[in-house]
Amino acid sequence: MTFKKIILNGALLSLAMLGVAACTTIAKTEPVADMAHNSKNSLDWAGAYKGTMPCADCEGIDTVITLKQDGTYTSQTKYLGKGDDKVFTENGKFSWSEDGSTIMADGMRLKVGENHITWLDGDGKVITGDLAKMFVLQKIADTPLAETYWKLVEINGQPVKPTASEPYMILKADGSVNGSSGCNRMMGSYTAKDMGRISFGQMAVTKMFCMKDMETEQQFYNVLSQADNYTIVGDTLQLNKARMAPLAKFEAVYLR
Repeated sequence: MTFKKIILNGALLSLAMLGVAACTTIAKTEPVADMAHNSKNSLDWAGAYKGTMPCADCEGIDTVITLKQDGTYTSQTKYLGKGDDKVFTENGKFSWSEDGSTIMADGMRLKVGENHITWLDGDGKVITGDLAKMFVLQKIADTPLAETYWKLVEINGQPVKPTASEPYMILKADGSVNGSSGCNRMMGSYTAKDMGRISFGQMAVTKMFCMKDMETEQQFYNVLSQADNYTIVGDTLQLNKARMAPLAKFEAVYLR
């Protein structure tokens, strides 16, 4: 959405003098601020940004912040050198500053630049000093198909319902596939070719029974058997059949 803020200051002086009826108006117009060309409106800001933030009592904080066009964000952090490799995930909504340069959410302020975001201090100022570069997160290009943890988020046009275990898949560089259907573990093979073509082989699965999750599981297997092409935009993978609506959507999980 394009918006403009016009700053207009006018000065009106009315001078009344004894015996003289006179009115003088002096109008002063300051330059109009061009708000059509700011970070919000001019940059391709939606996507995932990654970096290692400073840490007072660890080796660093691996951080991925994903900004979405719908005004929501996901933040993933992992404290290095702690031994447990636990990933902390937060989701929420963000808003833009009035000048369209900064994103604000839950005490977090991020200055948006060309293919990067900069973490600001509590006063909204850029952090300086020896560690300044560590507060800059770089945008991740379109995520590679292989060696990525793809979390299933939508199937047949509907959001994925909560399941016993997170449904996902990892397509390995050697042509193998492993993951979870939401209940059972699965493994198999795939072939990816030019022009976004893809096909999956028969999946071998464990034999657990999850009463509430069997529908999602069967839909997942059906998607893999039908998909013949894929598209990746940013951190989102779509499996498709011909030119039909997407069969399923996945989001990349960068820290796990």
